[in-house]
Amino acid sequence: MSAVERISFDHAELLRFITAGSVDDGKSTLIGRLLHDSKSIFEDQLSSITHTTRKRGMEGVDLSLLTDGLQAEREQGITIDVAYRYFATPKRKFIIADTPGHEQYTRNMVTGASTANLAIILIDARKGVLIQSRRHAYLASLVGIPHLVVAVNKMDLVGYSRDVFERICKDFAAFAEGLKLNNIAYIPMSALNGDMVVERGDKLDWYEGVALMDLLENVPIDHDINLEDFRFPVQLVCRPQTEELHDFRGYMGRVESGFIDVSDEVTVLPSGLTSRIKEIVTYDGSVDQAVAPQSVTLTIEDHLDVSRGDMLVKTGGELPYVTKEFEAMVCWLSEQSLDPRRKYLIKHTTRVVKALVARIDYRVDINTLNHLPADTLRMNDIGRVALKMHQPLVCDPYQRNHATGSFIVIDEINNNTVAAGMICMAKD
Repeated sequence: MSAVERISFDHAELLRFITAGSVDDGKSTLIGRLLHDSKSIFEDQLSSITHTTRKRGMEGVDLSLLTDGLQAEREQGITIDVAYRYFATPKRKFIIADTPGHEQYTRNMVTGASTANLAIILIDARKGVLIQSRRHAYLASLVGIPHLVVAVNKMDLVGYSRDVFERICKDFAAFAEGLKLNNIAYIPMSALNGDMVVERGDKLDWYEGVALMDLLENVPIDHDINLEDFRFPVQLVCRPQTEELHDFRGYMGRVESGFIDVSDEVTVLPSGLTSRIKEIVTYDGSVDQAVAPQSVTLTIEDHLDVSRGDMLVKTGGELPYVTKEFEAMVCWLSEQSLDPRRKYLIKHTTRVVKALVARIDYRVDINTLNHLPADTLRMNDIGRVALKMHQPLVCDPYQRNHATGSFIVIDEINNNTVAAGMICMAKD
């Protein structure tokens, strides 16, 4: 097995996924069931949520409390922030992001979705496909999540009806046709009772597919990493002040995509200067090759001016864009609307530059998902904007390379993150 194959295989053992959907569709309960039935919770956690369940006058154990960690959430019975949980099975490790269901917290989904390999869209079998289900599916498509699971939950409340399940699948499939969503799996389940979550149960014999846990353990994600385009944003220039290493100059960061070997020729962007890789240094010593998503220190043969925020790429092949202007899809997160007359900061990998909004082409109505003319963006709006920077950025089309094709917008005055977006070089 080559180094690329070995590291890709190791990375494939970790699956990041999100749960999303409308309010009370059972997202937190589903995660609680996954943790409980996979034996991934501690006794003190189970004791705590059991005690809280009894205080509420409920029977049994409210598994949703495993993820609703904020006090406000526990009091209201809703999820406000993105709650992250980690668990593992013998086959794979998992990081779960439980995202909010309420409309006013839709923007929080972008945080969890930005690094996800898979999204689970929960749908209440009694209610069918709702507008919030469509919003979350739209966002999953927008950020390019490769795999989607439509979990039709609360099947116990509709008598485990096959007709209900198939009608919901048909409705969702009709909506998804225009979203460029691939690899959609449909699973009927009851998170409350555990049917088709970790175990199949005995109430859904008519369903011929696999249970959710079986899918999560076996969905192929090794191809989700871009191993073609080497991208290495420099996070820090390392100059140790020791007698042994007084001449050492290394460039620290994470390989965001692709791979690099010692002696490979690299180009430093945005300057365009070239050199060759002299050494690849890790915590455990020097290696011959580095592959995404390893964090390493690179040294080069020539004395070039390389600074934090520059990017090392392989010479030749398809290089990133060096540009002061680009068009982007932006998800606006701030309560204060976008003001085209103000300056903002664009943070892209480790570089921060000042920028102006040249124009707003349209916004997406979060309720209807229609494209509408716009002169501003408000909280939860998604819009296509043109940006002009004071200094050049080195970026890829988001569709080709998520890691170096995404950015955030910062309010220069208040230093608050106001938007998350993705560079959109390709035409609609």
